[in-house]
Amino acid sequence: MKSLEERILKDGVIINNDILKVDSFLNHQIDVALARNLAKEITETFKGYGVNKILTIETSGIAFAYAVAQEMGDLPLVFAKKSKSATVGNDVYTSQVKSFTRNLVSQITVSNKYMKPSDTVLIVDDFLAEGNAAFGLLDICRQAGAKVVGVAVAIEKGFQGGRNRLEAEGLKVYSGANVKEFKDNKPVF
Repeated sequence: MKSLEERILKDGVIINNDILKVDSFLNHQIDVALARNLAKEITETFKGYGVNKILTIETSGIAFAYAVAQEMGDLPLVFAKKSKSATVGNDVYTSQVKSFTRNLVSQITVSNKYMKPSDTVLIVDDFLAEGNAAFGLLDICRQAGAKVVGVAVAIEKGFQGGRNRLEAEGLKVYSGANVKEFKDNKPVF
C-alpha cells in the first residue's frame, strides 16, 4: 500500500539496522485513517475465504486487528494473552512465542471458550518478521481444531523469512508494506 510505504519513509525509524520503529502511527499512537484503509485492503484480499474470527496477540496488534474485525463485518476479535490471568481459568490453549524485538519467550494463552473447531480464522498483527507470533497463534488454532486461512500484517520485514515459512504451511499472507531490506538507514520496498 503506497500510503503506508510513504508513511514509513516519512516517520519510521530504523534501530540497529534490524528494527523498524513505527510507534508514531501504528503501534503506540495510531493513525486511525491509515489503519482503516489497511483494513479495507485486507477485507478485499480475504473476501470469500469464510473468515468468521480474527485472532491477534497482545498488545501492539490489537488496535489494528480491531480495525480489520470491524471492516470485515464486526467479526469477533480474540487476542492471545502473553501472561496467564486468574480470570482466564485453566481451560486454555497455550503456545510459546519468541519476540524478535524483545528477545524473550512468552507463553501465550487463549481460552478454549473463544476458539472452536467451527472457526475460520484470519491472524492479524502489526508486524511480520520471522513469523514467530503467527506460528504461535497458528499452533493455538490447531489445538482448537480451527481453520486458519491466512495471515495479514501491516508491515512485513521480508528479509527475515516469516512469509516463506507461513506460505510453506499453505497460508495466504498479506502485508500492507513489505520491507525488502534496510539500506543506508532507510527501508527499501
